Amino acid sequence: MSGPVYANVITDGTHKDRRNKRNQTPQHTGSDSVKTRSSRAAVVCLVLLCVLLLAAVIVLGVHIYTNNTNYTQERDLLLTKITNLTEDRDDLQTKINGLTEDKDQLLTNSLTEERNELIIKNRNLLNERPHLKNELQLLCKEDEWIYYKSSFYYMSNERKSWTESRQDCLKKGADLIIINSSEEQDFVKNNTVKREFWIGVTDIDVEDIWKWVDGSTLTSGFWASKEPNGGTIENCAVTYLTRWPDLLGWLDVRCNDAYQWICEKSIWP
Repeated sequence: MSGPVYANVITDGTHKDRRNKRNQTPQHTGSDSVKTRSSRAAVVCLVLLCVLLLAAVIVLGVHIYTNNTNYTQERDLLLTKITNLTEDRDDLQTKINGLTEDKDQLLTNSLTEERNELIIKNRNLLNERPHLKNELQLLCKEDEWIYYKSSFYYMSNERKSWTESRQDCLKKGADLIIINSSEEQDFVKNNTVKREFWIGVTDIDVEDIWKWVDGSTLTSGFWASKEPNGGTIENCAVTYLTRWPDLLGWLDVRCNDAYQWICEKSIWP
């Protein structure tokens, strides 16, 4: 009796186990199926991503190749233009150098010819100078003019006021003398002994501002001791009153007084 009882127990247990297994098997099978689908989806996504990356790499490579090709062509074109410009520049520089040489040669020839002509003219003038100087001196003596250092001087024998004396000089194409140097002053002194002559300086416009007849200001002169001292009354000047030894030099006097005068005319226009 006991044997069947154990058998039934075992049989029942086995039955329960099988039943439990049947009940549990579907649950494990669904989970595996989900994992399988997820793995496949991941693989598919990875493959698609790789394909996209590959396509992007290909497109980028094509783009870079195209740009590099364009840049290479543009570079080659620019290099060609630069080469052409360099050749043009070299040609132009060669032409400029040639023109410069021609210009220098022409200038050298021209200057040489002009120099030779000037040398010849200078020699001729030097040869003619003594003769011309003698002729000038003869003409001056005949017309009462004295030649000295490129100027003619006229010593009057009459006596007039400063203004009248200047008018006489202007009529002769000259003006009252302007004494610019000690040499010229000595020349005047040697030709006006014991006589007084008007010179072309006055302060009639502005007191104590002495000006020559050409408008230039007198900066230094050959005034006698304590001269000028006439104030507003004496606005014109005469040179070398030799009657008083201590008054050798210029004196300011009244412009309406009557004195002889000296005219000066340059030989240059």
